[in-house]
Amino acid sequence: MSNLFSGINARFRGASAKTTAPPKSPTSSTASQPPPPPPPSAPQEHISQGSQSSSASLAAPKVPPLPNSPSLSQTIGMDESSGVMAGGDDIIASYHLPRPLPLWLNAQYAKHIVKGNFMTLSARPKTVEQGEWIAHQVVEHYRNLWNFVRVLHEKEEDGSSICNSTSCPRMSAGANHSFTWLNRQREPVELPAFEYMTLMQRWISGKIDDTNIFPTDPSGVSYAHNPAITTTPLSQLTNPSEPEWIGKRSGFPDKFVEICQMIFRQMFRVYAHLYWAHFVEPFYHLNLEKQLNSCFSHFVLTATALDMLKPPELEPMQPLIDLWAANGTFPPESKAYEYANIRAGERLLQLAGMNQ
Repeated sequence: MSNLFSGINARFRGASAKTTAPPKSPTSSTASQPPPPPPPSAPQEHISQGSQSSSASLAAPKVPPLPNSPSLSQTIGMDESSGVMAGGDDIIASYHLPRPLPLWLNAQYAKHIVKGNFMTLSARPKTVEQGEWIAHQVVEHYRNLWNFVRVLHEKEEDGSSICNSTSCPRMSAGANHSFTWLNRQREPVELPAFEYMTLMQRWISGKIDDTNIFPTDPSGVSYAHNPAITTTPLSQLTNPSEPEWIGKRSGFPDKFVEICQMIFRQMFRVYAHLYWAHFVEPFYHLNLEKQLNSCFSHFVLTATALDMLKPPELEPMQPLIDLWAANGTFPPESKAYEYANIRAGERLLQLAGMNQ
């Protein structure tokens, strides 16, 4: 997956300057659209986000999770009063998507640069300890994501960037989801998306570079238990009262999984903004949409398989998850498939004139 970006920088440098050639334009779908949904009955979702920053006005409070509510895919599958399964159009309408639908929800533009089962990239090798595997996935997906963010931060000839305070005055994922930052007083503050992502990048980098959280001493690496011998940690065999946690045998702290969940949650929010605000410009115009799709689908499969993300946290990108579950990108044995609403995905395939 790390080889996906070998040509991104060169391609971007060649396309960053304004040219007289007409830009790449998506083709309009002639398929019928589902009926427009009613206006949302709830206000926009503002999700508080904390992180470290070198700024004196920003602190690093604990990041709260999204509200503990059932995901859309779990709550809209059946009409409780009639017991009738909801149709694809009804499910899509409940997402309150804009019309026309975003380009990335057209199955023609939700393709990947590689074929195969991404689960093979997410599955932990039997001999690798769980904490070591989670740490590896955090670093790998962080590196993939920030290659795309660097494209947004690339300066134009006039000194501006594509994602700026005018184009993206707040960190959002469509009209229904926005994310706020917590300052030192733990007050939610709306920030331009580029500033929000910069602060988030500093926070994640600070965690990964902290050897107390991500130890780098090779002598501390341990191997996974052989389930044919025992499934009980050795420390508990010798001292049953001693607390146990994922990664303990490899030197990871007791809060390691919680920190990694926060990191995955933050990275997901950045991906959501990239899709909702920048899928066409710049990624589609630079022919990078398949790279973005490949990295994000791998990210979702990994995050759900490792329990780093829960269904409510996936809601900003739920329609795309539905689509990828319906077209086979997410295999039926994956948690991402379990969290998807297949009928909505099948309807999106129909709208694009594609069969399953």
